[in-house]
Amino acid sequence: MSTSTVFGQAPKVVELNSGWKFKQADAGQWLPASVPGTVHTDLLANKVIDDPFYRNNEKEVQWIEKKDWVYETTIQVDDQLNAYDNIDLNFEGLDTYADVYINDSIVAKTSNMFIGYQVPVKYYLKTGENKLKVYFHSAVNVGAPQAKAAKFKYPADNEQSEVKTSIFSRKAPYHYGWDWGPRLVTSGIWKPVKLIAWNDARITDTHVQQLYLSNAMASLEAIMDIESDLDENVQLKVSSPDNKFEPVYMSQYLTPGKQSVKVSFQIKNPERWWPNGLGEPHLYKVNMEVITKRASDQKLQKIGLRTLQVVNEPDAMGESFYVKVNGAPVFMKGANYIPSDSFLPRVTRDRLAKTFEDVKKSNMNMLRIWGGGVYESDEFYDLADENGILVWQDFMFACTMYPSDSSFLANVKNEAEYNIKRLRKHPSLALWCGNNEIGVAWKNWGWQNTYKYTQADTAELANGYRKIFNEVLPQAVQRFDADRFYFPSSPISNWGKPEDFKKGDNHFWGVWHAEMPFEDYNTHVPRFMSEYGFQSFPDIVTIKRFAKTEDYDIQSAVMKTHQKSYKGNGLIKVYMDRYYREPKDFQSFLYVGQILQAEGIKMAIEAHRRNMPYCMGTLYWQLNDCWPVASWSSIDYYGRWKALQYFAKDAYKPIIVDPEIEKGKLNIYAISDLREAKKGELKLRLIDFKGTELWSKNQPVTIEGNKSQVVYTESVADHLDKADKKSSLLLVELVTADKQSAKNILYLDTLKNINLSKPTISSTVTENGKRFRVHLSADVLAKNVYLLLANDNSSAFDENYFDLLPGENKIVEFNSSLSLEQVKSNLQVISLYDSFKQKESTTDKEHKDKQNIFDKASGLFKKKSEKEASSDKPVVPEKKEVKPVQKTETVKEKDTTKKGGEEKKKSIFDKASGLFKKKDTGSSSTPSN
Repeated sequence: MSTSTVFGQAPKVVELNSGWKFKQADAGQWLPASVPGTVHTDLLANKVIDDPFYRNNEKEVQWIEKKDWVYETTIQVDDQLNAYDNIDLNFEGLDTYADVYINDSIVAKTSNMFIGYQVPVKYYLKTGENKLKVYFHSAVNVGAPQAKAAKFKYPADNEQSEVKTSIFSRKAPYHYGWDWGPRLVTSGIWKPVKLIAWNDARITDTHVQQLYLSNAMASLEAIMDIESDLDENVQLKVSSPDNKFEPVYMSQYLTPGKQSVKVSFQIKNPERWWPNGLGEPHLYKVNMEVITKRASDQKLQKIGLRTLQVVNEPDAMGESFYVKVNGAPVFMKGANYIPSDSFLPRVTRDRLAKTFEDVKKSNMNMLRIWGGGVYESDEFYDLADENGILVWQDFMFACTMYPSDSSFLANVKNEAEYNIKRLRKHPSLALWCGNNEIGVAWKNWGWQNTYKYTQADTAELANGYRKIFNEVLPQAVQRFDADRFYFPSSPISNWGKPEDFKKGDNHFWGVWHAEMPFEDYNTHVPRFMSEYGFQSFPDIVTIKRFAKTEDYDIQSAVMKTHQKSYKGNGLIKVYMDRYYREPKDFQSFLYVGQILQAEGIKMAIEAHRRNMPYCMGTLYWQLNDCWPVASWSSIDYYGRWKALQYFAKDAYKPIIVDPEIEKGKLNIYAISDLREAKKGELKLRLIDFKGTELWSKNQPVTIEGNKSQVVYTESVADHLDKADKKSSLLLVELVTADKQSAKNILYLDTLKNINLSKPTISSTVTENGKRFRVHLSADVLAKNVYLLLANDNSSAFDENYFDLLPGENKIVEFNSSLSLEQVKSNLQVISLYDSFKQKESTTDKEHKDKQNIFDKASGLFKKKSEKEASSDKPVVPEKKEVKPVQKTETVKEKDTTKKGGEEKKKSIFDKASGLFKKKDTGSSSTPSN
């Protein structure tokens, strides 16, 4: 074979993402396909199925999961490509059981969605046209015989099927259904495909290990995994494309096969990578090369220099759980992240970039990648690096026990190695966790009794758990990423006993599953809260995209399809009745439901931050959705911010002020995540809902860095008890010397009891470049002002659901696809008062009674001729508004939600409804579609 045409060449990459077709294996018609893609999205694009997200269509596409599917394309091989010594076929992701053929010769069989596959294929290729075929076996059909043959039933309570097959496949668990997601068991080529042609040697993986870091010097080691055909010396080079450090050259002897080589280098006066809010997430570019006599290969990697420790050890208060970055404890603020779509190839880099923009501007510094989804794409972790967002990474195991036969364990081992090596290079990666909730479930959820496991069954399942989470996974982390923290299961502690909150991380679901009041967030504070949450529906703009007007009722079939928690709608109504007056219609129910969720989670966030350093992290469940649904999310499927996202943005600010009534005293907390102290001024104003000032006080304060402290205290008898609690509020503001500000409002009675009056809200809309501004003011308190453009899917307001105080002038900027005139005529300005069924006053009732008597009397004197004149006209029934019936669901069956299998407490703690001293604040940021 001639080699002159490829002398000195780098590897040649040929993308294979176009020209694909697919068909059902037992049917004859070929249709065009997209790669990356899924069977479902290809069927949708070819109009074979309707949108599975629309109305009840999910149930109409369940047949797809039981079919096998075939994908085909052609590969053109010219003389230049064929002249390379090696040609590898690279699939970054196949979902899940696939047979790969080239020219009808099988070259690979796959059984894991979470890993990439690389196969040498030069032997099978010919010059000219070649056929590439991928045959996908139904994951459900592959798993069914294993489920039937199993000695016992696995507790996969979240899987929406009588026969539980998900545990047998290394495939995204949420595809089989969850308590916020549909059952859409996909298959397909879900990541890119390419050919890689190379000579002599190529770099298959890179990793830069930090050996030492100080302000003066960073000592590093560039590790290159190399595949070689050679038995000779080559040159290695490590350099900085932007000249941030001196290049290093090294001679290295390579042998045929795979090997790992290391090159040491240094960076003087290094700039550190910091989490969001504490500094810049500085990244260095490191270029790594292998150079042979006739070829070369290189890889570019971005690195961040920082120290990071997860401290989980006994202390005077119990067992700690906190993160230290660059030597200092950092309070973690963030959320749990699930896959952003049921159909993963839809999650583009642009869509991820918008997610990270939202996360960053919401003052978050950590996302937890939950173990029932997928290991996210390279783009996800790149964006986390660039935005300073730390990543808590679960391995993909959640809420059930798993098989532990040798074949399954080998598959898990390969999966762990592949993903640890892929993700370890990211400075954003903070820790590895073996699974979601399996450890606490095995001890507390009663699976042994529910599934009637024998002593032998119990021993086998427990031993299997130990093999995966105490052996295979930690051994893989130790081998490939030894400097990062690993622990077997989150949470470390349960939430049923007081001592649980002294140990490690916690998933507190007393609020929601046990129907405990929001106020219990103040008393159930763990060392690190890694899950807690409350549901809401998306807003009317999103509802319109998956439902018809006739579906606007939480008891409708469509709303039940888009509510996957068996008691979700009922529980929302239970809590809403506890804290709010009854909404007047369906759209008001959506609005009040979002405020309910936001206020509850805000209370939790403040409690967690107020109790630092005892508690050092708060990650609510959940940030996002995989389809349009009622769920625990703060951002809906289409990227629209719920009220919670606005509230979380304010509650996660670097400095917040938190007024609390504790044991007869008003305590004002100043809480700071900053590394340095700040001077500031505390401003207190006690006013009534008409704006009359009842009392005020200003005083200078020092806000200590990285600390929660009480900066003001007084007896409630001094001022608060003298005010009319149903018609007064305390406005608390904290302004620092550099003009950073924090604001919070303390309501003196429950929101259900306060005397709101109808506000007159003045609004004027103007253009501001490509954006709009609305100028707002109100004569009396306007609670939870909600700005809505119901006919504009892309509308996004910088602030929303805020309290507008009497006499306050507020400007809110926003995006809209509408014209100025359209915005002016369509913008709705809604307040909490507008959402309730208003009680009829005595005067209004007397007037209505008199009017009814008059109307009846008038009817007696209608002229006979009028009756005769109308007798020939058709009778048209009067149109009556049909209002949604909002009932509390009564559910008796076993809980099969995400916390499924746990014996849930059923009592409702109504004692708190009189304690709900509501605090609120105007919120700001920009949601987007």
